[in-house]
Order: sequence, then structure tokens, then C-alpha cells
Amino acid sequence: MPGVALKIYSVFFKFVFKHRLQNLIQSSIDESSSSYGVTTRPEESVSASNPSFTDGVATKDIHIDPFTALPIRIFLPDSSLYPPEQPDSKQKLRSSQEGDPNSHNHRRSSYGPSNMGPSRNDSRRSSLEGLNLRSFNNAYRGYSPSPQNCRKLPIMLQFHGGGWVSGSNDSVANDYFCRRIAKLCDVIVVAVGYRLAPENRYPAAFEDGLKVLNWLAKQANLAECGKSLGNGARGAGSELTNAEFQRHFVNAFGASMVEPWLAAHGDPSRCVLLGVSCGANIADYVARKAVEAGKRLAPVKVVAQVLMYPFFIGNVPTHSEIKLVNSYIYDKAMCLFAWKLFLPKEEFSLDHLAANPLIPDRGPPLKLMPPTLTVVAEHDWMRDRAIAYSEALRKVNVDPPVLEYKDAVHEFATLDMLLKTPQAEACAEDIAIWAKKYISLRERYKDVVPVDSDNVLLLFIVGNAIIGFAPQFPGLSYALLFLFVR
Repeated sequence: MPGVALKIYSVFFKFVFKHRLQNLIQSSIDESSSSYGVTTRPEESVSASNPSFTDGVATKDIHIDPFTALPIRIFLPDSSLYPPEQPDSKQKLRSSQEGDPNSHNHRRSSYGPSNMGPSRNDSRRSSLEGLNLRSFNNAYRGYSPSPQNCRKLPIMLQFHGGGWVSGSNDSVANDYFCRRIAKLCDVIVVAVGYRLAPENRYPAAFEDGLKVLNWLAKQANLAECGKSLGNGARGAGSELTNAEFQRHFVNAFGASMVEPWLAAHGDPSRCVLLGVSCGANIADYVARKAVEAGKRLAPVKVVAQVLMYPFFIGNVPTHSEIKLVNSYIYDKAMCLFAWKLFLPKEEFSLDHLAANPLIPDRGPPLKLMPPTLTVVAEHDWMRDRAIAYSEALRKVNVDPPVLEYKDAVHEFATLDMLLKTPQAEACAEDIAIWAKKYISLRERYKDVVPVDSDNVLLLFIVGNAIIGFAPQFPGLSYALLFLFVR
């Protein structure tokens, strides 16, 4: 059972959140008063961005949509500063550290100053000494990437929780969680500040999530155009530097701007979606739209998604919805209030497309969905529906592991009070272990047959047999050999 401190905090949290929901319901909101959405509440504790690697992760806030002022926060880990590595370099480093008695390789102690190995910190600190953290006019003291030897990292889109009406991508809790994920998964985290309800009801938050994915594709294409045109300019004898060329390129395309961190270090072909609570609903929607878009999103490819205690619900209650109706932190009555604020009044239904992932004809077919990791808590009334969705994915041969944490409550790994608990750290590490199966560069070459002596001998025997079978038709023989090799 959860501890006494958590029980007391749960009572306090419910009181504050219910009061906030009631105020939002009673207040008259003119939804057409402004095209700009609300992405954070005044009572939300916000963490300022820091574009320098003071604690291992640099952060930057930008707005990608001039019509809705859609904000994102980019979390760039300092591992991106390392030069591109050989496939076995990390393994050699890891094996060399295993023999060092001073290295800390315990799985449950990867966070906190006392648990970090001194050699790791020293090497990273020395790699930061040569960075140019200011611009020519000394106005910008953040990280500016150089185009040479930039290490490419996967990109993870993160959608925060908050019951549709609260939370933000730059809150203290979400900033801490995204930093942790960026370090453990070795990815660039892009936290999305989607519009909140009731000022912006469905489908505003879902559209914002998809808009960021399309923006990533646009960024990748602009960066590739910049490389091509830049190489052409240099070939013609131009003296333009990379920064100067990007400035001209931006001016030529008006509002199209190349984001330097993502252009230098982002690999959009290894994109992972991560959603927390109601953010998991957005992540699942974005994954479905990515499947429908297919190659139109190129070079962006969603290779996996992580759904952390998704905010699913339905008209027919599950066993956990009946048994845990008054569970800790978020009870069912509070969540029903949140859904009433999020869904349009004329569309309100617990079997809405945004609420229930198991309704028929939701599309696209589940067999096309990316591998999906589902994180659930024992004392969460939404647990069973998330597990049922995972089982539906399993039946169509999608990789859908479920991690259930005992004595855990909803948002046990992302709530501000619980972020530093061992269970929250273990959850983040488990997510990193699973996600690296799909974002590792080795995964791209898993289908390549290793060229060893047995394969060479087999190819030699079969090749001679096919060519000797029809010597008068060499073209046919080579075609048969080619089909065998394929």
C-alpha cells in the first residue's frame, strides 16, 4: 500500500484539483476571443530554459506556429557533443568501466550526484571547455553547434499530463522528467506545450501534437536543402560560412527557419513518442496519424511509442474502474470533470475517439501501429483499459510490453512529489532499456546476414550449382543466383 505521506498528499492534491476544475466549469470562457491558446496556468511552477550544458542537458524554448504560438522545449544531452562513435566503442568503454572499482554501474543508482562516476563527469566537463557559448555580439551564451563531426541522436516527442486542463511542457516537474529521459535514453527530447482545455477543446491538443511531428519533417527537409545548397555555394567559390548561409536561406523562405540543434544533432528517422497520462492519448493519436501518412512524413519515422498510465476511459467500466473508483491522486469523478471540459458539449461521450482506444473503426489497423510500451500503476483505476489496449496490439503481433508497478499510483514517475523516488527512477530506466531496442543504430542492420565462413561456403556451392545448371543461359543463371541471395 502507498505510504502515509502519499495518502496525505493525495487528499491535498484532490482538493486543489477539484477546486480548479470547478472554477473552470463555472467561469464563462469565450473560446473565440483569441486564436492563441493557453499552454500553462498562472499557478504552475515553471523552470527557465538554459541553453548551456550546466547539468548535462541544454534546453531551449521556441514557438513553431505563429498562429497559435505553439511552444516546444528542446532537451539536448551533452552526449551529442561526442564525435560519432564506432558501433563497438560504447561496449568497449562499458567493459573497461566494469573492471574499475570506482565506477558506479548499478542500475538503480544512475541519478544523483553521489551516484555518478567521477570519470564520466570529468570527461564531459573537459569536452565542454572548447565550446563557443556566445555569439559575435555577446548576446547569446548558449550552445551553437558546429557542422563538423556532429553526433546524431534519436528524437523523442514528449506530451505532458495534467488532465487536459493543467500542466505544461516547461513546468518544474516536466523539465526534471525530460532531463532524466534525455540522459538515460540518450535522445533529444522535444516537449510539446499543447493547448489546454477548456479554452481550447478537442481536437486542439491532438492537432498540436501532429503539428509538431509535421514540423520535425519540415525541419529535416530544410536542413537537407541547406546542406545541398551550401555545398553548391562552396563549390562555386563562395566564401559563405554555414551560419551565414543558413541566415540567407531563412530570409529566402520567409517564416521557414532551420533549428540549429535539431539540424546538427537530430535523427528524425528514429523518432519515439512518449505520452504521460492524457499526453499518452495524444501520443497514440499522433502515432496513428503517422501510420496513415506513411512516406509523406519522410524522413520522419515513428519507430516506437511509450504510453505512461494513459488517460483512457469508456462507457462500459472495467474491473479496475469499479474497484478503484476512489483511487489516489486522480479518482474517476475528477477525470469525468476533466473530460467534460475537454470534449465539445455536442460530442461528449466516454466512447469518443480521444477517450476509448478500443472502439471499432478507429483506424488505422492496429497491426500497423509501432511497438508500444505501456506503463501502468497498481492503484490506478485506468489500469485495466490500458492493459486491454496492449492485449489488442499483442493479438495483431505488435510488440506491446506492459510494465506494472506495485504499490504505485497514477503519475508515480512524473508527479513533482514522486519524481525522486526509487520507483520513479526505476521506471525511467526501464523505459530507456526498452526504447533503445528501437532507436539503436544497430537495429537498422538487424536483417543483414553476417558474412562468415559458413555463409560464404554456402553461397559458393549454391552459386556453382546454379551456374552449372544452365551454362548456355548465363543471364538466367545469374538471375536465379540473385534471387537466392535476396
